[in-house]
Amino acid sequence: MDYKYSGTVASQVYISLWSKYRPVLIKLMTAAENEPQQYKLFDHEFKSRNPKERTYSFELQAHQGKAVNNIKTSAPAQDLLAVLNMSKTAVELMSAGTYQFNLDKHFMLKVVKNVKEPQPQV
Repeated sequence: MDYKYSGTVASQVYISLWSKYRPVLIKLMTAAENEPQQYKLFDHEFKSRNPKERTYSFELQAHQGKAVNNIKTSAPAQDLLAVLNMSKTAVELMSAGTYQFNLDKHFMLKVVKNVKEPQPQV
């Protein structure tokens, strides 16, 4: 069974991983009100879930529970959005602003709150 949130079907591969980090994610989002935040994740946690994945890095821009940018090719980003939508606090934060989540190739997760309104991609 797939989880479906705001038009994006979560892969479920990374749901348990992101769920484990949900308290950290909420804390990062809250702290991002003042300045950009970052948190080092463990590469083995991603690689053990899907060793065939070529790249785990992604950028997710989320506003009002939906991805503003295209995340269709990134299972980690889709599952992150699904887990955020399971949290009342995260949903409230995303309805008040746009959050940018970046996971780089070194598994450093960066969270930034954008003040401006998102511009939907055409």
